Amino acid sequence: MTLDRVARDGLVLLGCGKMGTALLTGWLAAGVPPGSVWVIEPNPTDWLKGTGVHLNRGVPAAPAVALLAVKPQMMGAALPALQALGNGRTLFVSIAAGTTIASFEAALGDRTPIVRTMPNTPAMVGRGITAICRNAHVPDAGFALARELMAAVGQVVELAGEHQIDAVTGVSGSGPAYVFHLIEAMAAAGEAEGLSPEVAMQLARATVCGAGELAFQSPETAAQLRINVTSPGGTTAAALAVLMDEGSGFPPLLKRAVKAAADRGRELGK
Repeated sequence: MTLDRVARDGLVLLGCGKMGTALLTGWLAAGVPPGSVWVIEPNPTDWLKGTGVHLNRGVPAAPAVALLAVKPQMMGAALPALQALGNGRTLFVSIAAGTTIASFEAALGDRTPIVRTMPNTPAMVGRGITAICRNAHVPDAGFALARELMAAVGQVVELAGEHQIDAVTGVSGSGPAYVFHLIEAMAAAGEAEGLSPEVAMQLARATVCGAGELAFQSPETAAQLRINVTSPGGTTAAALAVLMDEGSGFPPLLKRAVKAAADRGRELGK
């Protein structure tokens, strides 16, 4: 396993908030020894203190990986702690939205191997999806290692290049919030039809979670799954006539939403 290199040479985790915690949980479950992990986190949780990792005790001289999990606005202040590892064998992996590979090369050295990723918050329950890309200094073995690290919390897809990362941000990076808002909106619509807030929310949450699991497990396309539950002239067809309207339904609305998120990602990267 490529994670053997992490166990041997060590891994540095810069930042251990929600996403960092999800990743660390996945790595430990995958067999990475706590003693092979160094975490830099100014506000450690009780859980983190009890994991057995090296916490705020510096970093090894040449770790296999340095994973950057601080918020983009904090990256400038946090990176100097790892600057000495640049231009070497340490693979840098970033999960920060809006921070480009070029920015990391400027801060760490232009020969630094860097993998940029875009995960999402379902990683917290092992059901995330992460898109990854690399600069020219990342060998195939390093890219495989980055893929395995991110696979600890869900699926991984490889991009053709960094130019696609903002589209990923718009679809899957920000996407969980769209689904959570769908649950809110479905529950509110149920209330408007006479359901209690508690029952409406329970129905909405269970329906979205159940449909998502069905889509995850089924070999059929999303379109076919939709057709399967839509009887001609029935109640679902009446609802879909509204939701699939080319002018005011889901398709144009989500195109605008995804574009807005992608555009914001491009702005953050400038």
